[in-house]
Order: sequence, then structure tokens, then C-alpha cells
Amino acid sequence: MIDGPPPHIRFDSRTGSPSAGEPPAGQLTGAQILCEALIRERVEVLFGIPGGCIMPFYHAMWEYRSQLRHVLVRHEQGGGHAAEGYARATGKVGVCIGTSGPGATNLVTPIADAWMDGTPLVAITGQVPSHLLGTDAFQETDITGITVPITKHNYLVTSAADIPRVIREAFHIAQTGRPGPVLVDITKDAQQERCVPTWDVHMDLPGYRPASRRADRAAMQAIDETVGALLGAQRPLVLAGNGVIQSGAAHALQRFAERTGIPVVTTLQGLGAMPHDHPLMLGMPGMHGWVHVNRAIQRCDVLFNIGSRFDDRVTGKVSAFAPHARVIHVDIDAAEIGKLVAAHIGVLGDARDVLETITPRMPVQPDRYTMWRDEIATLKREFAPRQHYTRPLRTAPLMPQDVFAAFNRVAHSRRDWRVVTDVGQHQMWAAQLIDWQRARSHITSGGAGTMGFAVPAAMGAAIADPTHTVWAFCGDGGFQMTSCELATIRQEGLTNVKVAVVNNGYLGMVRQWQQLFEGRRYSETPLSGPDFAMLARAHGWHGVTVEHAADAERAVSEAWAHHGPVLIDFRVEREANVFPMVPAGRAIHDMLHDEAHHEQLIAATEPQ
Repeated sequence: MIDGPPPHIRFDSRTGSPSAGEPPAGQLTGAQILCEALIRERVEVLFGIPGGCIMPFYHAMWEYRSQLRHVLVRHEQGGGHAAEGYARATGKVGVCIGTSGPGATNLVTPIADAWMDGTPLVAITGQVPSHLLGTDAFQETDITGITVPITKHNYLVTSAADIPRVIREAFHIAQTGRPGPVLVDITKDAQQERCVPTWDVHMDLPGYRPASRRADRAAMQAIDETVGALLGAQRPLVLAGNGVIQSGAAHALQRFAERTGIPVVTTLQGLGAMPHDHPLMLGMPGMHGWVHVNRAIQRCDVLFNIGSRFDDRVTGKVSAFAPHARVIHVDIDAAEIGKLVAAHIGVLGDARDVLETITPRMPVQPDRYTMWRDEIATLKREFAPRQHYTRPLRTAPLMPQDVFAAFNRVAHSRRDWRVVTDVGQHQMWAAQLIDWQRARSHITSGGAGTMGFAVPAAMGAAIADPTHTVWAFCGDGGFQMTSCELATIRQEGLTNVKVAVVNNGYLGMVRQWQQLFEGRRYSETPLSGPDFAMLARAHGWHGVTVEHAADAERAVSEAWAHHGPVLIDFRVEREANVFPMVPAGRAIHDMLHDEAHHEQLIAATEPQ
């Protein structure tokens, strides 16, 4: 086995060439300092690919291989999504690595994804030597300039002495306030330069003032107003978002709901914050939420939003959203309060802290809102028959809902699982139909809607917690974007990853819109693909194809029991659609319940 150059070989900072002699006592290369800085931040795993301008770091990392686990992904995008999956499963900062130029630009998509979903991420990229900056050198790209709009902060490091401070600041910024991505771009000569590192560094972050965990006077006044508004409400509703998950507030939310009797709805990213079968849990609102949930929002008189940013997929037409409600908006990020939906009361703070402060101030009245909950239950009974997925005549023997029903039956008695979904129809079916029970059991790309997210993110989640089985639900389109990471999962010896491809031979969500709103003009949405089970076997996985509903549960159960990665290719009805659905630009109460309802609306609006 070739171990490479001696671990403390010296480099000439001008030429990058190795030079003879031992380093002065206490001196380390910038690359060694970077490794030690990561260890001091309790980093355990990195996802990346080496390349020219990050090679000094990979050279140094050999010395630290017992402390830093590196996962060699097949594409930097996969590395970024894997770091996201790791972060979403644990709440820790995920770390991804790339070289300069295309290596760095391949990280832009996961960085943007982490920015939209508030995921703590530190992306470290190599950069050309300092004297070549701005010369269009080989593989030079201004990655700090590119990522300014999609990072909380970023750094260009040109001196080894700055690395301890920068890494400490980067991790602090990534995980405080509203979490998010930070990029650290380090020139090659800074990685090669030697110095004696100073670890007792002072963070200098002028202007960065994340909300304190201790409520100040203004926050306490807003909390007093919140309590007053809730006590005066007749039809209150809690809207719980990603902030509840990020702050570890799921138990606090449930205690609040049970004490007050106020029903709860959760956004896509809030799924799992309340158990699916809890009597106070109504479901998911928005474009593909349930009708009774959206109607409850439209009828409530106080909307208590905790940790949701009022994304347009939740609100629909903003001017018609929650028209009768006094809106209370709790958020860790002051910029989000009132940004999209006007807040009558804005509470700046951490979701868990705010809930734990408010809950003792609320009287124990679990039966106070019985009439309001009965009203919502009536709506649910009225619309449920029109929004249940059925098996139409002359259709395929396997429907998408059969897949998720089979998963629920097998998962019902287990708690050791997480689901990562990609983006598209299957993502909405999973959100609607899986029985979510726990926080951090649901991981998806929400704000950016990144196809290709699921497989690498599932890998990151599986590495984060080997005791959980991680299911990646994908469409056939998104799966083909990052299926190369099947090789990485096999390489890492992961046995707890299972992939379910909901395969309809289309870019399904786009096809649905083309069917409903563009006269069935299926322009560039029919999609070919390989035999996915055979592809899985080529990567050393166990591959299975399922085409009948009667076989779905057995396939899921056997995959769960198999000690190794498994891919199931579920070949479902090609033109199944996701309902209910709010058409673009419409209010959330103006929903299509099913295809028959859509046809009625089209007929009613056509000129006579």
C-alpha cells in the first residue's frame, strides 16, 4: 500500500512544490489547520471529491483519517445533498467539500437548497493560488460571488493564519439564528502555507445578531399580546413549520396543543412535528393539502404560526389567505415576520423557547374549542370521500397509493425509520399518505424543489444514524439525476438504505399540469429509463420490480428485512394525479378535488 509523502512535508508557498527540511516546531500547514479546526467543531463526516485546488487538504486529511470520515461521492451535488441529509437527520452542521471551478459550481444547487430550507451546512472549496485570482486561471471561478445570494455568509481565505477564526465563525453562523449554508473558499497557497495556529480566536461578526434564546423586553411584550389574542379566540389554529423541527420543539408543540385544545396543521417541512394520528392534528395545508385543512385556515379567527415562513405553496393567493384571522407569527428570523403575510403580532424568537414561555400562561382548557373542532371534523367528513384516492377502471394494477399503503402497513409497528423524498408527485403522495409520527422522520427538498435530492440525502441520513432504516422515495425522473450515488452507498457499506422508485414513465408533476391546464400537450414529459432493478444489481444492490398491488407489501417487508441496500422499482399507473390541488394564482379554498371536479370547472368556464 502506498502511503504517499510524509505527513509533514513542506511546500513552497509560491510554487506549490515540496521543499526539503523539517517544519519549525508548532507550525502546521493551512490544510492541517483546517483538519484540526473541523475536529474542534466536532465534525465526524465529510462528503466530497478531491481536485487540484483542494488537494493539499486531502493530503493532510490522511493524517486525520481516524477522526474525520470522508465519503467519496460520485458528484459534488450528491455530496452537498448528503451533507444536507446528515444535517436534517441530526440537527448538526453538514459538511461538503469540492475543488475550484466545476467542483465548486456543482455545489451551488445543494447550497441553494440548504438556503431555502434553513439547513445548517458548511461548504468548503479549494481556490486557485492567491497570485492567480482574477486571471481566469485554470478552474478558477468566483464561487464567493456566485453564492452571495444563497448563503448566510461566505469567505475567501488567502492566509493560513485566518483558518481557525473563519471555521469557527462559519460553524457559528451556520447553526445559530435561522440555520443555513456558509461557504468557505480557501486558496491553494493558504492550504500550503505554514504557521503556528492560534486557536483562542475572537469572532468578529459585526451586524450578525441572531435572536437570543432569552426573550428581551420586546419579545416578552409580544408574548403577552399573543396570550391575550389566543385567550380571546373562538376558532384558533396553530400552523407549525420547519422551525418547530429545527428547534426541537415537537414535544413543546404537543404539550401546548393538549393544554389548550387548539388544533394543529403542519407545513410540508413541519410533518412529524405532531403525530399523524393525534386527535388535534389536522394534516397539511396548501397547494396539495387536504380540503378541510385549507378551509379551517380560511375560517379561523387567530392563526398562530410557529416557525413557518408562509411559503406561497402554503398560502396560495396571499390577499385571500386567512381572511378572518388575526395572524401571530413566531420566527427566529426577523426578516420573515410580515414578509409575505402581514403579522398582527410578531414574536422574534426560537420556536421551542416561545412555546415553553407561552404554554404555562395558558389555562388548562382542552375542551374549550370542541365546537370549532367539530366544525372542522364536519368539513373533513364532507370532503374526504371526494379526495380519497381510488382505483379507476381501465388502469394499471398498481396505483401510487398502493405503494404508500403498503409502506404504512409494514412501518406501523416500527419506529426505526426515516423517509427522504425527492421532488414531484411522489413527494406529495408521501406527504399526504404516510403516517408521520416523529420529528426528523421526514426529510425533503421543500423551498428549492430539487430533483435528485433523495438518494444522496438518504445516504447522509443513513450515515448519521445507522440504527434507522432510511427509505428514499423517488420519481423515475429525479432518481436518474443522482442514481450514480448508488455506487457510493455500496462503497460505504451502508446496509440501511432502501430506495423506492415510484415509476410512471413521466416527469409526473409537469405532466399533470400539462394534462389539467395545457390540453394534454405532453411536451417533453414522457420519460424513458433503464431497468432500475437491473441497474441496482449492477451496483451490488438487491433490485426488485413490482407491478401489482398484491405484491407491494411483501416487497417492502422483504426489503426492510434484507441486510443490505435494496431498490424497488414500483411501476405504477402512468397518468395518476395528485389531488386535491390549488391551481396557480387561486386561493387555498378554491381547490380541485379530483379530475371530475376539474372537468366540471373547465366546462363551466368555457365560452358558450
